[in-house]
Amino acid sequence: MQSVIAIEGLGIAFEQGGVRTEVLRGLDLKIAPGEFVAIVGPSGVGKSTLLRVLIGLATPSAGTVRLNPDVKADRAMALVFQDSRLLPWRRILSNVCFGLEKTQLTRLERRERALAALAGVGLRDVAARFPHQLSGGQRQRVALARALAVRPAILLMDEPFSALDVQTREALQDELIRVQSASGQTVLFVTHDIDEAVYLADRVVALGGRPGEVKISLDINVPHPRRRDDVALRHSAAQIRDVLFAETIVREDWVI
Repeated sequence: MQSVIAIEGLGIAFEQGGVRTEVLRGLDLKIAPGEFVAIVGPSGVGKSTLLRVLIGLATPSAGTVRLNPDVKADRAMALVFQDSRLLPWRRILSNVCFGLEKTQLTRLERRERALAALAGVGLRDVAARFPHQLSGGQRQRVALARALAVRPAILLMDEPFSALDVQTREALQDELIRVQSASGQTVLFVTHDIDEAVYLADRVVALGGRPGEVKISLDINVPHPRRRDDVALRHSAAQIRDVLFAETIVREDWVI
């Protein structure tokens, strides 16, 4: 099966004031169609920079990046940020329609697709409201709907739940699993939260070091629906922590 994303020997470096800083070095990563991959690692290791390269906002200094999106998709990829980035002067429906305005869809088709995307995240009933009238969790669900409305082959997510409270974050994690399972969407999800990564993903890739390199790529062989206290998930999280922090933290009771 051909990979949707195929990265080989990726290096990313920036130069400022005559000083060259390597962010990523020798990164290899392949993602299959419909796969949910989470990227974890400490702050500054290059997780978000990797997404910027994929979306075309940063240029690699070495290696190759090949994208093979589903030809049936309307767009190669869409990005969901840490904050919702909704336009405050537009109603929710108009915000979701925003990414469709440069397409050949008619106004009615854009509206119907946006309403369907909002319904997919359980928010069709707030279409007429403004962003300030929604909670933080609802605004992030609108951001997800906006990304899904353009029907991307690949959904990139840059720590989308990190600013939310625990209860809202867990609810949105379950919502994302439901949406991804229903659509078969390919997802590349960046987070600093190892527990979140193992709960959501089919595979977790941990970056570490300076410059950032792949320290471990771990398949999460636990079927959905998952329980957050599942021993296998805790074991997987412990394995990743052990590699990233170079210390043995796997305990008999899996309390980590």
